[in-house]
Amino acid sequence: MMKPEIAVLDLQGQYRIHTELFRSETAQNTIILVNGSMSTTASFAQTVKNLHPHLNIVLYDPPYAGRSKPHNRHQNLLTKELEAHVLLELIEHFDAQYLLSFSWGGTAALTALANSPRRIEKAVISSFSPLINAPMRNYLERGRRCLADCNRMQVGNLVNDTLGKHLPSLFKRFNYRHVSTLAEHEYAQMHFHINQVLTSDPTCYLKATQRIEIPVLFINGEWDEYTAANDARQFAPAIRHSQFVCVENTGHFLDMEHKQASQISKSALLDFLKAPAPLLTRPAQRLSFVL
Repeated sequence: MMKPEIAVLDLQGQYRIHTELFRSETAQNTIILVNGSMSTTASFAQTVKNLHPHLNIVLYDPPYAGRSKPHNRHQNLLTKELEAHVLLELIEHFDAQYLLSFSWGGTAALTALANSPRRIEKAVISSFSPLINAPMRNYLERGRRCLADCNRMQVGNLVNDTLGKHLPSLFKRFNYRHVSTLAEHEYAQMHFHINQVLTSDPTCYLKATQRIEIPVLFINGEWDEYTAANDARQFAPAIRHSQFVCVENTGHFLDMEHKQASQISKSALLDFLKAPAPLLTRPAQRLSFVL
């Protein structure tokens, strides 16, 4: 895999952010990727392989996580608005035209997009839903309890038994080792985030996204009961230029789950990002393959 250009950026003296830029000599556009909760830039390894060298790719860790963690003091918890502010600053710095988020990274991504960043032309929101359905509520309630207790074994098992249930066994082992060894302030941040989600207006994402004018593609896995494809389609009335792809025989982690899912995710992403504007109002798609 190609080596990125690494930099730690100072954002207005408030946060220091670890960034990785995978530059391509042939790419004309840049995409910035937004991590899911408790994940780091390393989680996007397969996505980077799928998108490079078609695009310049920017990865970053939020102030409390990954390789940004040693550079910040962790005195205050970050709201989704502050995380969106960090993202907006990075969009400007790297002159990014595209954005792609995974899972709960969709909260910061959609909040940022609602502020109409002038550079962003298209966005992809993967494994995200505006609704807290019964399986997701159960996951969040259980997560809130074991995060509050800082029960590392329970946190690791919970993620693998729910969102990660369709991951290959090797990835589950990596996932467990990562999630169960996070710092206490990272658990506190996730606990705070879950409380925000469970106590907020359930229609807040739909209301905020009404200000988004650019084309947005939503990608969800058919087997993902937590951020379900049908629930994601609730964004259709709010975002005028929205598209939806449901990847069959695939769960929450999409391109990490098996090779065919990775290939279909890659095709969906590149088809959307490369399409001229008149083709961006196509009907919902259901993409499948033979196992």
